[in-house]
Amino acid sequence: MSQSLAESLFQELEQIVLIDPHTHINPHSAPSQTLADIMGYHYYTELAHSAGLPKDQIEQEGLDPKEKVGRLVGKLADLDNTIQVSWLLDICREFFGFTDDRLTPENWESVYDSALEKMAQPDWEKQVLDHSKLEKVFLTNDFDDPLEGFDTNLYIPCLRTDDLVFHFTKKAVQQRLEKATEIEVHDVVTMREAIGKLFAHFCAKGAKACAISIPPSFQPMKCDPGAVSAIIKRANKQQKLTDAEQAMLSAFAFWTITEFCAEHKLPFDLMIGVNRRVYEDGVFQGQDLFDKRVSLIQYKELFNAFPQVTFPISVLGSTSNQELVSYA
Repeated sequence: MSQSLAESLFQELEQIVLIDPHTHINPHSAPSQTLADIMGYHYYTELAHSAGLPKDQIEQEGLDPKEKVGRLVGKLADLDNTIQVSWLLDICREFFGFTDDRLTPENWESVYDSALEKMAQPDWEKQVLDHSKLEKVFLTNDFDDPLEGFDTNLYIPCLRTDDLVFHFTKKAVQQRLEKATEIEVHDVVTMREAIGKLFAHFCAKGAKACAISIPPSFQPMKCDPGAVSAIIKRANKQQKLTDAEQAMLSAFAFWTITEFCAEHKLPFDLMIGVNRRVYEDGVFQGQDLFDKRVSLIQYKELFNAFPQVTFPISVLGSTSNQELVSYA
């Protein structure tokens, strides 16, 4: 491809108005306020930690944002070959007037101060959206989020369902669900009613998707309601479930959520293949590991049962990517 053709294609791509389908933005305080809000994301903290920066120097309580950025910048030279550092440099050039090749201990403070001044401007949020050509931004909302106090036409609610599927046995999750729905879940009927009420709330507030992060061992399936009701009763009493019982409870909740996705015509985003808290001494959100011991054949029953549901799927392994192409 010639340079002129590449530049021409790039300019055409630059004109496309974007919708970001997955973020963890807080819509009540969406724009960054300091460079630490960007470099404090796990894309950078986990890399800096892997390069030798101690966790307590990254997550020190009460750490000044400028000091945090300085500590992280000290490790960027070790991470020079990563796409994350390339993204950071692009951000600094596009928004903060940065012109050097690298962010270093000698030049970072001026960039920090420029960013601080720019981010303090009253229209900073609009500047970012306009310059990035972002039309809408999908959120990640807990199931008990009231979804109030922000523009749901710009920041699109998305029901995150991990707690319902994988953590219902926790008393705090059961209490949150009861508070959000005014339904005490004690069997499959009340679980279905509660989940249905959550969908009604989210859809009334403009939700356009449902999402979940799934461990590699999970297999969706339709379960016997009677057996699941007995498991729910045990979970209510905080009795420890066997692995098989936990799997059945999770499968029922997942299947029920999918049924409501079909009813409300919502896509169900599946992020498949992550093991959580593998590296327990890692930084926040930097503790996970993908796993090759996963196959989309585990989702055969689901995909055949719900042809009317759109499943945007992300996978982490090369073999899973090949399967995904075949499924598509």
